[in-house]
Amino acid sequence: MSTIAYTGIHHLALVTRDMDQTIRFWRDLLGLPLVVAMGRPGYRHYFFALSEHDTVAFFEWNDAEPVPEKDHGVPVKGPIAFDHVSFGVSRREALWDLKARLEAAGFWASEVLDHGFILSLYSFDPNGIAIEFSYAVPEVDVRREPRLVDPKPSAVTLEGPEPRWEAWPSGAAVPEEDRVVYPGEGEKLRASKSVWKRGDPL
Repeated sequence: MSTIAYTGIHHLALVTRDMDQTIRFWRDLLGLPLVVAMGRPGYRHYFFALSEHDTVAFFEWNDAEPVPEKDHGVPVKGPIAFDHVSFGVSRREALWDLKARLEAAGFWASEVLDHGFILSLYSFDPNGIAIEFSYAVPEVDVRREPRLVDPKPSAVTLEGPEPRWEAWPSGAAVPEEDRVVYPGEGEKLRASKSVWKRGDPL
């Protein structure tokens, strides 16, 4: 099987009941440009650019309620599918800049913690979503030199960091005639002319 080249997290889809409050936090407090604003009556789906390849997206559902506060990495009992999301920052100083901005806006922000390969700051958005900001420690490159520090690793873990493609059936290639792309919001988005442009004055 050929390897698959990933570009990052294209988007993480989250939920809000108040898109305007969410825009204020993610665009205006954290500085993520709002790059796609799709919608129709009763439905909005907005994307904020995190990097060249990564975005954070929100559905607005009017009957949704903020999640109960759950601290990052603290175990809970019962069904759960999400703990927190971490966003990389390019400068170490950005962690303290973010801490100052969050606290000035009335949001809780943790102290900066050293995890060996990253330094991390933790907070919550207005929807109760647990978020982390991580600065990769340059001298500890875990992509080039993966680290195993679990004192009781499983046999599967001990197989190493590289993919074991043979662990699953490879499947047959999808025939050309079945490679159909079905319509979504694409035609409307591509045909539209935006009411805003990057760098427009307010």
